[in-house]
Formats: sequence, structure tokens, C-alpha cells
Amino acid sequence: MVSKPHGGRLIRRIVAERTRERILSEQHEYPSVQIDHGRAIDIENIAHGVYSPLKGFLTSDDFQSVLDNMRLSNDLPWTIPIVLDIKEKTFDEGDAILLYHGNLPIARMHVEEIYTYDKKEFARKVFKTTDPNHPGIAKVYSLGDYLVGGEIELLNEVPNPFAQYTLRPIETRVLFKERGWKTIVAFQTRNVPHLGHEYVQKAALTFVDGLFINPVLGRKKKGDYRDEVIIKAYEVLFEHYYPKNAAVLATVRYEMRYAGPREAIHHAIMRKNFGATHFIVGRDHAGVGNYYGPYEAWELFDEFPDLGITPMFIREAFYCRKCGGMVNAKICPHSEEFHVRISGTKLRKMIMSGEKPPEYMMRPEVYEVIRSFDNPFVE
Repeated sequence: MVSKPHGGRLIRRIVAERTRERILSEQHEYPSVQIDHGRAIDIENIAHGVYSPLKGFLTSDDFQSVLDNMRLSNDLPWTIPIVLDIKEKTFDEGDAILLYHGNLPIARMHVEEIYTYDKKEFARKVFKTTDPNHPGIAKVYSLGDYLVGGEIELLNEVPNPFAQYTLRPIETRVLFKERGWKTIVAFQTRNVPHLGHEYVQKAALTFVDGLFINPVLGRKKKGDYRDEVIIKAYEVLFEHYYPKNAAVLATVRYEMRYAGPREAIHHAIMRKNFGATHFIVGRDHAGVGNYYGPYEAWELFDEFPDLGITPMFIREAFYCRKCGGMVNAKICPHSEEFHVRISGTKLRKMIMSGEKPPEYMMRPEVYEVIRSFDNPFVE
């Protein structure tokens, strides 16, 4: 069966049209708060159930429990604080406020709590470091001094240039059911596919009914592939190398935190809400730099036997000249001299210099898609 949503029920926090019209007609009567793009996307994910069971931004009890125990205060696994920060208090607990991104009213929020917090504690417990050079920590240190907890109601979404590729959990669940899939493995990515990714995906697909490839679109660090490049690369891979009835490609908007092991758990919960029963946990999943061990995320899953989605730990693939194909350390008996590692960094350098990667690293069709863009990378 398609997995149950995290917490047992798929959350939907979207106001009825008549209520929306009334709120918007009275919008100048509400205290207002400006939010950045990442918080607007968090609201979208709350409203559509991607973050089930959250109905809004964390209150202090849940926030502290997530920091200390990697669980909400009701003991449900939850590893990444989903919070709204403000620089100063311009409203009170019990108020209803409107959250704006630019001139666009995104959501009405019912303020349950306004509280202070320790940014260094936030950084240390979530990211396992307080190094300001870590992009996730730089973001934490830039937050306001107060956090606001309470439920939200979605009014509008930030325009989505990739709406045709976007499916909500309520839609993927219907799609998986229509296809007759009872077991679904999800793959999270923020990169274009190379042969190592394809090997891992197809190895996992061998054991389940369907593969759900769910690229993350949104704010990325410099040097990452641009969103449209990732989508087009996967489209051509699907066209030429994947069985038509065995895989689905759909995107999700999400701001990467680069929190390593904790974020791997969070990514699994998100895909559980989409209906996946299994989740591929990658090497250095959601990591950045050298802050986390390559398989540290695998170990953290042992602490969550009640997660409700099965992690699939498939070792990093490489090309073996002796085997004559893609393998991993568990199935290849040959020494390192025969192994060619497929490094995303190395592939990026080759592509930047105009060098075509060998076909055992990247499908030629994927390379041609990347090359068709003037600049395929985030600047």
C-alpha cells in the first residue's frame, strides 16, 4: 500500500475561495510581516501536506523538542525546525497576521506564540557545527531574534515557473494508485543525472513497483545546476532509458538546508507524505563540504524505527574497467586500479571546459541537454 501520511493524515491548509476573498478585501486591517522566498515555499509545503503533520510554524515546545530529540513534542519523528523569524514584535500572541512576499499576501497566520531562541544552539544541534561558513548556519545567524509559532492558511503561492512539473502529495497518491503501485521508492536530487545516479535508481526499482524521482527546485548554492537544466536532463533520460510505466518525474519546491543526516530524515518524511514507501538515502545525503561523514545519514536512520518509510542504502556506484560496467564495492571484487569514480565535481569541471564526459559517466543525451544551455550553473 502507498504509505500513510506522516502523523496519519495529509494536512491541507488552503482557505476556501469565499474566505480568501473576504480576507484579501480586509487585508489592510491585519498586521503584516514580510517573508523571504524560502518561508513562502515552506508555507506552500505546509499547506499542501508535504510537511504533514505540521499545520504551521513550530511553537517553542515543538522547536525545542526538535532540537533536543529530533521529534515533535508528541514524539513523532521530525528533524528540521520549520520556523518563522521576525526582527521585532509588531503584533501580539492571539493576533491574526498576514504574511507577504513582496506585495503578494501568501498566508494568514494565527499567532499562538512569540518566543526567543539561541541561534548557536539551533546551529549546533541541527547542523552539528557553528561554523558560519556552512550555508545553513549562515542562514540561521541571519534570522531575526524572535520566532513566531502558529497555524497558517494559504492565500496565494509564489509564481511557479515549473508548475507543469509540480505534483502535490494528494496528486501523487492518486497517480501511484492508478498505476497499481503498492511499493514506491523515492529519489531526491538537486543534480543532473549521471550513470551513478541511474545505477542507484534502477537497483532500487528492481525491488519495488515504481520509482518516484523528485528533484528539488529552489534556492541552491553557487555551482549547483539550475532548475530547468535538471528537469530537461531527467526528461531526456526518461525518454530513452526508463520503462514508461515504472517511473514518475515530479518536482518539489524546497529550500535546501544542507543539514546532512538530519535533513536526510526530513527528506524521507516529505516523500512519505507524497506516498512513497521507500527512500533512497545517498552518499553524504544533503551534505555540503566536509561537515558530515559520507554514510553518517545511514546511521541516523537506525534511531527512527517508527519513521514509517523504509530507507534504501545503496552504495555509491563506480565504473569498473575489469567488470566492464557500473558496480559498487559490495559486488565488485577488483582492486582500486580498475575503478573510475563518478564525481559530480569532476563532471561539472569537464562540462565547464567543454569536454564531453565518457559514456560510462554520463549519457550523451544528458550531456547534450546540459550543453544546450548558455550557463547551466547557479552563479
